[in-house]
Parts: sequence; C-alpha cells; structure tokens
Amino acid sequence: MALESRITQEEIKKEPEKPIDREKTCPLLLRVFTTNSGRHHRGDEFARGNVPASELQIYTWMDATLKELTSLVKEVYPEARKKGTHFSFAIVYPDQMRLGYRVKDIGSTVSGRKGADDAMTLQSQRFQIGDYLDIVITPPNRPPPMNPRMRPF
Repeated sequence: MALESRITQEEIKKEPEKPIDREKTCPLLLRVFTTNSGRHHRGDEFARGNVPASELQIYTWMDATLKELTSLVKEVYPEARKKGTHFSFAIVYPDQMRLGYRVKDIGSTVSGRKGADDAMTLQSQRFQIGDYLDIVITPPNRPPPMNPRMRPF
C-alpha cells in the first residue's frame, strides 16, 4: 500500500521571523542599485566585480520592510517623492551553478498608497548579507514595469 502526501501550501509552515532588536543588533550595509529604465538591471551587469553606477548604500536591518526602504530611497531622489511613483524590488544574488548573478523579483510599492507588499521584509524573501537590492523607479505618468510572472495573454 502506497502512502500519498496531501500537504497544501497553507500547511507548510514557514520558519517564523525572529524579531530583531535594533538597539542591540548591528545594521548591515545594503548596496542598492536604482534605475528608471523600466526594467531591472541584468545579472551580467554585476559580473566580474562590476556593478551599475547608480549605487546607494543604506545601513539597515534584515527586518526592514519594502515600505521602509522606499522611504529611504525617496530621501535621496526627490523626483521619486511624487504620489503614485512605483518602486519594483529585486534581490540580486550570486548563482553558484552558472558562476554569475541572478535577479529575483520580490515585490513592489507605490508612493502614497498602501499595498500588499509594503510589510514584506528582506528576511522573509531570503535576502542574505552580501546580496544586492535592485529597484526600478517608475514615475506616476508611466506604466509600471510588467511583472515577469504575469503574461499579457
């Protein structure tokens, strides 16, 4: 008699995030690369020690939310403060199999609006110290970048 597993995604419990005491925990250096081209930087743009020129360096913690990171980016880029500006986040991490970098979309926020990804943390997306964060900043008068997981057909 064969046994069949019928575990659903809801039943698979994720490891709960441990709260971070920001008073006692040293922040990490988050290297953030921004673009307003409408798409994320390609993984090969990070190859062989090269990185895109548009770098921000932010000291933060693993429990930083996408909304929190959005507000930090808006402090540096005044044009991104307009209501309706779209921020699309991706983690850039080393791919040991291909000896390069991969880009993984993790979520988005919109300036002045609440969204489903606002409370998402770096930790919840398996960000590791040493990874990069890539952010596409799209002004409110342009359509936001299409999520590659969603197809127009």
